[in-house]
Amino acid sequence: MGLTSHALPEDCGGGGARSAVTQALMAEELACGDLALALAILSPLLLSLPLADYGSDAQKQRYLPGLAGPDFRPGALAVAEPRFDSDALRPRTRARPEGKGYVLDGVKCLVPWLEGVPCVGVVAQDEDGPQIFLVDAEAEGLRAEPAQYMGLRALPLVELQLESVRLPRSARLGEGAGSDVAAILARGRVGLAALATGVARAAFELARDYAKQRETFGAPIATRQSIAFLLADLATEIDGLRLLTWEAAWRLDRGEDARREAALASQQAQRVVLEAADGAVQIFGGHGYVREYLPELLLRNAGGFAGFEALTLV
Repeated sequence: MGLTSHALPEDCGGGGARSAVTQALMAEELACGDLALALAILSPLLLSLPLADYGSDAQKQRYLPGLAGPDFRPGALAVAEPRFDSDALRPRTRARPEGKGYVLDGVKCLVPWLEGVPCVGVVAQDEDGPQIFLVDAEAEGLRAEPAQYMGLRALPLVELQLESVRLPRSARLGEGAGSDVAAILARGRVGLAALATGVARAAFELARDYAKQRETFGAPIATRQSIAFLLADLATEIDGLRLLTWEAAWRLDRGEDARREAALASQQAQRVVLEAADGAVQIFGGHGYVREYLPELLLRNAGGFAGFEALTLV
């Protein structure tokens, strides 16, 4: 359907219609259906957008045509690290200059790893600060260990072990010019806020419809003040989150610094999506805790937003 290739340059086979607002709208709609599938569908953007923004001509020619082609090719970006003080802008993963290339050592987690991923962008610290390195999926010293999380059970996620992975100088995104990792992460936070809006909306709509159908003492529970006020509060919070996300995306489209707005949207998303999912479980009562009903799934997925980092980009 061209959901990810439309944002790529025309000379690489894309649609040349880059818009963060459009990407945010798309991410919300997909996540309203299912978060894991949304992340899988949007995974090519994890490679294609950083390449389009910062890649050298040689890197663009090598990777972008495949990501913009008619066949689905997933992407992967390794940002988070399995430690309590994980900081994407101060990674423990190191890229040590050696000879005519680099040697990478470190561990990454929460990395989407769909079948057929050609390479992974690894955020590592080098002499210029945090940079992204393009590592072939079959590179010697790179191990992808399957990981199980409370949510996102339909999305293959791995922990990446990098042990003396040797790369040429040309593997650094942008080569000599490098890349702006902070700007890339800001786009990731806007994307996550859009996804969280979709999950929160799904939870709200499920709870609202259930409350209209479920009757106690001869009347729908939606007529009970506690339920009605909860639903009204959730509707207000979700609309507020959506507007924060759109403002950040709008600033990105204008070429402005959107890091503040992206951070605000991301922080708000972590709170609102969890409140919405928990509210749906409460409104469903005992059924909300049963796996046959969607609120249980939404609550498990919503709980992960506090630790997600750059699982999609806009």
